[in-house]
Amino acid sequence: MSGPDASPVSRTVPTVGVVLLTQGTRPDDLTRGIRSILAQKGVLLDVVCVGNGWQPTGLPAEVKTLGLPENLGIPAGRNRGVSQVSGQYLFFLDDDASIPDPNFLRDAIAVLVADPTIGLLQPRVVDPTGIESPRRWIPRIRKGEATQSSNVFSVWEGAVLLPRAVFDATGGWAEPFFYAHEGIELAWRVWDLGLRAWYAGELEANHPVIQPTRHADYYRLNARNRVWLARRNLPALLVPVYAGSWLLIQLLRWARTPSALRAWLAGFREGWTTDPGERRPLKLRTVWRMTRAGRPPVV
Repeated sequence: MSGPDASPVSRTVPTVGVVLLTQGTRPDDLTRGIRSILAQKGVLLDVVCVGNGWQPTGLPAEVKTLGLPENLGIPAGRNRGVSQVSGQYLFFLDDDASIPDPNFLRDAIAVLVADPTIGLLQPRVVDPTGIESPRRWIPRIRKGEATQSSNVFSVWEGAVLLPRAVFDATGGWAEPFFYAHEGIELAWRVWDLGLRAWYAGELEANHPVIQPTRHADYYRLNARNRVWLARRNLPALLVPVYAGSWLLIQLLRWARTPSALRAWLAGFREGWTTDPGERRPLKLRTVWRMTRAGRPPVV
């Protein structure tokens, strides 16, 4: 989009590569999400639908398709889509999410342009049917009002916007995780670049309220990836502190649900005995910045 032949429009209108991830099991939701993206105004779009173990078919002509022969997991599926699109910005949308405002991408990019210290943006998440949104969708310890914007240190991964250069510098989504906590690692690595992850309470994405425990491996992967998150990203002294704090939290949380606790503890053990992949510990100054901003990486 640069160079002597670039048009005035391409120099002024933001370009966005959009990666839609699906397994092909929610066709109505996928259609809604695609329509919400193609309705976006004030941006130039390059959209790909990645089928994780599914070959996307019957989609609008404006949408590229990438069928993966097997389900590689959520992070790897998103990463595969990145290479298929161009743009100054990358927007990731899950197939059961949608964007109700056609000005969303334009307005979200305006937030990033106005404050270059923001390297990642997650909008507020709302169930489109009016069901009360769960507090877990606000990615901070002190939840406050859902419309309140703030720094965050994890993200709800279903709708995320980054400058492409920032995403590339982070190394992308954590492929070994398969499912769960990849949004924490991405946010941490944004902070490690000297930038901030931002929860934009004034911007909205839609997603139905569905219990995360619907996934068969929820407890195991949740626990395994907590340990992997620490082993991959934290300075050595903080690894047992972070893992230990979450062990205590889960012992208290699931004490009255033995089956859930057993599954979680099995995943916790797996996290210590299996290979988490590449280790890139946060800089000590990043730990200090995160601490000053309200959440040291110990819980």
